[in-house]
Amino acid sequence: MVTTTGRICSWNIRKALGTDRKRHPARILSILDYLQADIMVLQEADFRLGDRKPALPNHLLQDVGFRAVDTHPASPSIGWHGNAILLRRGISVDDVDLIRLPGLEPRGALCAELSGRFGKVRIIGLHLGLLRRSRRQQMAHLVDVLDHRREMPTLLAGDFNERSQARGFEPFASDFKVLSAGPTFHSRFPRIALDRMAHNALVEMSKLKPLLTAQTRLASDHLPIVGAFRVAA
Repeated sequence: MVTTTGRICSWNIRKALGTDRKRHPARILSILDYLQADIMVLQEADFRLGDRKPALPNHLLQDVGFRAVDTHPASPSIGWHGNAILLRRGISVDDVDLIRLPGLEPRGALCAELSGRFGKVRIIGLHLGLLRRSRRQQMAHLVDVLDHRREMPTLLAGDFNERSQARGFEPFASDFKVLSAGPTFHSRFPRIALDRMAHNALVEMSKLKPLLTAQTRLASDHLPIVGAFRVAA
């Protein structure tokens, strides 16, 4: 028995800087609104320096019916190491965890346990490292962290930064099924499948698709990917 279908999007928005070299937060939000996802997992959603100002101002999020999972109550940031999770109305946040990831660069994963019409699901937003050795360390660390948590439907989404279709995902092999939406980078002429999702056995997921339009070619150097999921009742 399964619950109602949910819809999830993942997108590296490059701090809302488009391929036309214009920083245009409203354009990003217009595309997210068009996708009609319940859950939006974003990468590069905050600026790196200073107080990590959000690339998508909160008032604009609210205007289109989104709210960000709160990670820093005393900060204007909407994410953790640039990873943000946006939610539509009717979805509650049961728990939030900020997971530091190993590797050469400072990286982190944002973990949120959610309840909605689709049931209960754990969502992890991530942006893995540039080096395969670091990415393997980061995936192995996530598996270890989750091994010490209660078992529940779990879905990971983000920029995996892995160009290969066959290698690089070995630490996830026994715990998660990794799905590709096809080429998402560079958005003007997509050739490389950097953006992916992965899920455990308690989640069923339909085929992922990238959104390739004139607007998404301009909005970021990555294309957004979107898919539908069901969780075990």
